[in-house]
Amino acid sequence: MSAAGLLTSHLRPGHPDFLDLPWQHSLANWDDTFPRIESLPVGDSRHAVRFVNYEGRLYALKELPPDLAQKEYSVLREMEELGLPVVHPIGYIRTETHDGPCGVLVTRYLDRSLPYQLIFQSGRLERYRDHLLDAMAILLVQLHLSGVFWGDCSLNNTLFRRDAGALQAYFVDAETSEVQPSIAEGMREHDLEITEENVYGALLDLQAQGTLDANFPVPDVGRYLRERYDRLWDEVCREEIISREEGYRIQERVRSLNALGFSVDEVELATTEGGSMLSYRVLVTDRNFHRNQLATLTGIDAEEGQARQMINEIQEMRATLSQKRNRSVPLSATAFHWLTQLFTPISAQLEKLSSEDVGLVELYCELLEHKWYLSENAAGDVGHESALKDYLRVKEARTEEDHTEEDRREDHTEAPTEED
Repeated sequence: MSAAGLLTSHLRPGHPDFLDLPWQHSLANWDDTFPRIESLPVGDSRHAVRFVNYEGRLYALKELPPDLAQKEYSVLREMEELGLPVVHPIGYIRTETHDGPCGVLVTRYLDRSLPYQLIFQSGRLERYRDHLLDAMAILLVQLHLSGVFWGDCSLNNTLFRRDAGALQAYFVDAETSEVQPSIAEGMREHDLEITEENVYGALLDLQAQGTLDANFPVPDVGRYLRERYDRLWDEVCREEIISREEGYRIQERVRSLNALGFSVDEVELATTEGGSMLSYRVLVTDRNFHRNQLATLTGIDAEEGQARQMINEIQEMRATLSQKRNRSVPLSATAFHWLTQLFTPISAQLEKLSSEDVGLVELYCELLEHKWYLSENAAGDVGHESALKDYLRVKEARTEEDHTEEDRREDHTEAPTEED
């Protein structure tokens, strides 16, 4: 091997060595026809990004100065260990190209992720637009609670996954990020200002390109994002004063935070006002409460909103079974019954609808939403079987509509002109 192409790699086990890639060239000069390269949507980036395919496993490669690639990998590892929603860091590579030395950050591609441009461009994804800013506000709160200063929060640096009809935001870019024991108020405010400015600019660009409706209230976006963030931050962090007789309010607060997905690690309690009152605050860890609970009970890996919806169904089933058997049924036993009697057989019928964009868990959550809609109209529970039959019918009709619309566009494109 010549000097150009020489490399050293620092990679986690269980992944390819990437030695068969054209490292003598910088990523910007990689030929799109190279066998492993995949063409996937990517946001605006200061650095070259390529995606490579190894036996169906996709990896994202980002070219950076060597020291910055190592730093970003380390920050992502720290954030991953904190249980934050980040892309999975695989390692970093130092290589000598024809253009000089460079570093490459390697991460796993986030399957079923949606870049924000696609959410605004696709009519099918229009219902997710309202959830996008909520997802970003929640992500920022999660980061700040864990002592992470982002430094460049933007739509370009965030990916989104469907989550039971809403969205879950994932952190992508850690070039400017720092992980500290806690984040100072000034840094938190600075992060919010950067976020408002970047999101505002990105949406203005979409409007200028004609992707975003001209009437979309872009100037209001920053205010909404901050208000959503402030409300959530207050809910998680505020200190409350209660009387000694109001101890039940602590459990209400814990349940409220659990409903938002936050796991509570401990409750700090102190007497105040001469001992007649109590001051308390809760310390949260991550926002995977229902996700962890579902994984423990069933082994299913889901997003937080998906897990919450399925845990709710398991709890409803538990109440029904307990009433029928005239005794309390353990949640673990109910979860096994739900898994074998509902989720597994229904998933087998939904399998044909599963795709790279929408997985089985999201399809199951869509079915639950459809069942609720039908039951509301029928003023009674229609049951899973009837809901599944109608859901498959609606999906098939929509697929036929999509094919008809696609054929119509192709016919219009291929129609001969007068010059022909």
